[in-house]
Amino acid sequence: MTNLSIIIPTLDESKNLPLLLSDLSGIDHDHQIIVIDAKSKNISKEISRIYGAKYFLVKKKNRGFQLNYGAKKAKGEWLLFLHADSRLNSNWFAEVKTVMQKNPKIIYFFRFKIRNKEFRFRFLELLVNLRSIFLKTPYGDQGLLINKKTFIINQRYSEIPIMEDIDFIRRLKNKTKLLVPLKTSIYTSARKWKNKSILIQSIRNWRYRKRWLKGESIEQIYLDYYKSKT
Repeated sequence: MTNLSIIIPTLDESKNLPLLLSDLSGIDHDHQIIVIDAKSKNISKEISRIYGAKYFLVKKKNRGFQLNYGAKKAKGEWLLFLHADSRLNSNWFAEVKTVMQKNPKIIYFFRFKIRNKEFRFRFLELLVNLRSIFLKTPYGDQGLLINKKTFIINQRYSEIPIMEDIDFIRRLKNKTKLLVPLKTSIYTSARKWKNKSILIQSIRNWRYRKRWLKGESIEQIYLDYYKSKT
């Protein structure tokens, strides 16, 4: 059987982590769940152990570093990178098991959904899925399923605190053929857009990406991004 390692970076995610780990609890015992925590001020360690996940504590609040650390600890032939505020359908594992038996060079991502019934989010889902499928630019909140050898060949994530997902996808060669959407959806939290205009937030995120592509300090962009969340 092809083994899977699920890697979840966390920072103060004790409210969301139990929900995701519950969704993942249906996997076979041959597979593993890895939580890479950046000094959370909550009970993420205890939650991880209750659900049978392997827990590792790192000193860096750096998602790229956390993801790479989890990949190094992974025993599986395939890696599934997930955000802690994600939720999955009950049928997610059946599809993942199927595609893991196919071409190991193919990289998969989930279809994007938001855990909120407000109509405005349906428009955002449509735009994100069109962008992901036609422009081949899925982001980290859509998950990434990748063979470990393929991950290493593509030089892993850059160890940066933000935009590590965009950076990794940009560096992929021949991504038009290699990036394939799964039929299954992943559900992400609406907290990024809570009490905010989707349009304004999208423009703000676009500006952060533009600043990064122009060579501005990723540390300063990180500070500005999270300052805007408070």
